[in-house]
Amino acid sequence: MGFPGLELNGRLAVVIGGTSGIGRAIACGLAEAGADVVATGRRGELVDAVAGEVEARGRRALRITSDVTDAASLERLRAACERLGPVDILVNSAGITERTATLDLSDAAWQRILETNLTGTLRTCRLFGRGMLERGYGRIINIASLTSLLGFHEVAAYAASKAGVASLTRSLAVEWGDRGVCVNALVPGVFRTPLNEGLLDGTERGRELLLRTPQRRFGRPEELIGAAIFLASESASFVTGHLLAVDGGFLASGVNQ
Repeated sequence: MGFPGLELNGRLAVVIGGTSGIGRAIACGLAEAGADVVATGRRGELVDAVAGEVEARGRRALRITSDVTDAASLERLRAACERLGPVDILVNSAGITERTATLDLSDAAWQRILETNLTGTLRTCRLFGRGMLERGYGRIINIASLTSLLGFHEVAAYAASKAGVASLTRSLAVEWGDRGVCVNALVPGVFRTPLNEGLLDGTERGRELLLRTPQRRFGRPEELIGAAIFLASESASFVTGHLLAVDGGFLASGVNQ
């Protein structure tokens, strides 16, 4: 790459939820920037596929599944990563959503979404953050959401979980800031992924989201790579507690016509 401060040569990254959508794009982007990358998720065939993409870029990878709702699986992941070296970069991209009117939202659905999106992020930050703090170096990138900052119709559990991710990001940045660990979050705009395509394609919701986005299109997952590399790199050594929006202008949007 052209600017040495953005190179990730010699770094080891773990991408939780790195087997599809935004997480997969970031995993491959970090590998392209020079990092060894362990992209993990629940499905073994997808883990294997992304590991192959990382290795095709000349980087090291591991093939190990994990589930953020299962602390034991995360501990196995951490132990396996030790074979490659200390983890320098952690990306938390695992997430689920469900569109339901709040009066019809069951306690079980609420707990399932928060357990994955918020508590799962906390688990991985604690697990990998401990080693980063001991070494005095680390980069943690959480994936927040437009719903961290704005209200969206009939996704109360998802929005609450992502508002929690934003708050957790700031809290850890304050707590760990003097110990060499930078904690930030990406705020993606509307990106079509397997998680949300049913809510976007050919729906009034999708049309409204396009109207609210000044660039008048949905984002492509690869358009998050540059921001992720920046937050993972030495160029972001004085950036922590920040929510970096990559949203086609959505958060700036007022009247669009």
